[in-house]
Amino acid sequence: MSMIRDLRAVVRPSSRVSLRKDASPSYDTTRDPATPSAVVDCAVYRDGARVQTAKPLTPQEAMRQVRRDGGFVWIGLHEPTEAEFAGIAGEFGLHPLAVEDAVQAHQRPKLERYDDSLFTVFKTIHYVEHDQLTANSEVVETGEVMCFTGRDFFITVRHGGQGSLRALRHRLQDDPELLAKGPSAVLHAIADHVVDGYIAVADAVQDDIDEVETEVFSPGRRGGVSRGVDSARIYQLKREVLEFKRAVAPLLRPMQLLSERPMRLIDPDIQKYFRDVADHLARVQEQVLGFDELLNSILQANLAQASVAQNEDMRKITSWAAIVAVPTMVCGVYGMNFDYMPETHWRFGYPVIMAITGVICLGIHRTLKRNGWL
Repeated sequence: MSMIRDLRAVVRPSSRVSLRKDASPSYDTTRDPATPSAVVDCAVYRDGARVQTAKPLTPQEAMRQVRRDGGFVWIGLHEPTEAEFAGIAGEFGLHPLAVEDAVQAHQRPKLERYDDSLFTVFKTIHYVEHDQLTANSEVVETGEVMCFTGRDFFITVRHGGQGSLRALRHRLQDDPELLAKGPSAVLHAIADHVVDGYIAVADAVQDDIDEVETEVFSPGRRGGVSRGVDSARIYQLKREVLEFKRAVAPLLRPMQLLSERPMRLIDPDIQKYFRDVADHLARVQEQVLGFDELLNSILQANLAQASVAQNEDMRKITSWAAIVAVPTMVCGVYGMNFDYMPETHWRFGYPVIMAITGVICLGIHRTLKRNGWL
């Protein structure tokens, strides 16, 4: 669409860097001393451009300027307390239930509509680099981004040390035509940014699963039977995938609503782009569900291999016990103190008995070896 120039290029970097190759999260907790302690950035946008001011604006000053001259205000906060958020909530008329969720965090991804605003919760996912997957490895780290979308304001509340929106804000500021569409353009950009993060994390988790799968099905073998790997590692990976699924699955319905249902706070030119976000999110959801099923299969295979290995050990122990039983029986018989026993006074009795015992043991060994027990 000519009105929105290269929307995807604006909200997405031109190339996605693999999370497994020195891609570290950017932390954006810098706060201006002139603004409340939780405010990361506060700016007024008019006609798609950021309004430059002599000093940083407070949220109240920014809102007064918007009501006087038009445009919208975008306020970014990082882990605000209830007291820090109370003034902003009152200034913008935010619903108390949404304010409570934004302050307390640990919310399920969702979309809620109030009289004059939309409240959207996103779970951000960061892949934690590790040299080797262990039973205690943290694979994914989660954070949260809460968005309040109004007619002339957009407020983001972040929780967690990752999920910075500074780079995204700068990319949006480089496209005035897109920002001129208002707060809904920012909401789409954040949704697309979060889902792009899911895609990158899914690719990295896939590498971890492939590594575990390779170890389970192609490990060092002993006697032709796999010894398996530590099941705790697979359980840990399943727990991390479950955390990933909790972020992805609940978000699909809100994205579908934003793309399909007309909303007065969402610009019609922007709404159709939410369909692209929903499609990518559906793909990630299918991938994560596939991870869960694949890990179940890997775990069952690993347990089966461990059981086979134990059975092999028991067969070997049983085989050697059968061989040792022959000389034990002979020694037990001839160890009895009877005066009248065959061959006890025969010169060749001892070598004959030992030879017979050795032949029997050798025959049992060859039979068990031929049957694969040794």
